[in-house]
Amino acid sequence: MKPQKTLREQLPELREGQSIELLKELHILTREGKLNQDTRRKLKQVYHLVQFIEPLLAEVMKTRGDVTLADHGAGKSYLGFILYDLFFKAKTTGWVVGVESRPELVERSRALASRLGFARMRFLATTVQQALSHPELPAHIDVVTALHACDTATDDAIRFGLAKQARHLVLVPCCQAEVASVMKQHKALSLSRTPLAELWRHPLHTREFGSQITNVLRCLQLESCGYAVTVTELVGWEHSMKNELILATRDGSVRAAQQARARERLLQVLEELGLQPLTERFAGEATPA
Repeated sequence: MKPQKTLREQLPELREGQSIELLKELHILTREGKLNQDTRRKLKQVYHLVQFIEPLLAEVMKTRGDVTLADHGAGKSYLGFILYDLFFKAKTTGWVVGVESRPELVERSRALASRLGFARMRFLATTVQQALSHPELPAHIDVVTALHACDTATDDAIRFGLAKQARHLVLVPCCQAEVASVMKQHKALSLSRTPLAELWRHPLHTREFGSQITNVLRCLQLESCGYAVTVTELVGWEHSMKNELILATRDGSVRAAQQARARERLLQVLEELGLQPLTERFAGEATPA
């Protein structure tokens, strides 16, 4: 009789040292330790994102001997828990802070962290805006993440990252509606002024183009504040509209002239598309990183 395979042998997707109990608590594994099609896809998605974030954490840890990550719109904190399990658990320093406005999810995450012995995880029931001055958050945060933070919540996370002098920001934007709304309001004027307005004349195009422009403006904003920005696909997410990953790093490589050029371009795009009402949001005098 062949020896029965261990759970890890049955699940080659699991990474070395990963907590089976955590994956069960997050409902990625069933109580019997099984993966179904949906949870296998979810695990793959989280792993893919972790692959981008782990090197950033390691780089900061090597430089400073410590690292603090703030995850905005944390929800059930899938990302924070798995990052802690795979990266922070084996170390003696480093913190993960989950920022979530729904108190019931914060309490659930606190209880889970306590059960698992994840002592350097903290969860705050607050909005991203309120987190800017929250007394339980340090003045400096190394890595800021925001996954599917809806509409302007991603912009709030960027503002938080700038104010906290974050070295890295990892953003997966979602449901950008504000820019499209402004474009819709000024559509008639834009159509009379420039043929480029044909790009958003139809409502569906307004939504799609508005979403695209929102992320372009965010990238220019980050570049104008000294960040090197990379935009790529987050492979595996179901909806292509939520498949964009923005990685921003402040490493001194973006010179003052490049920052000034990015700001100039940002203001030009806002003017060309009739988005002057959003100047303060994207080009306001934020605290430079």
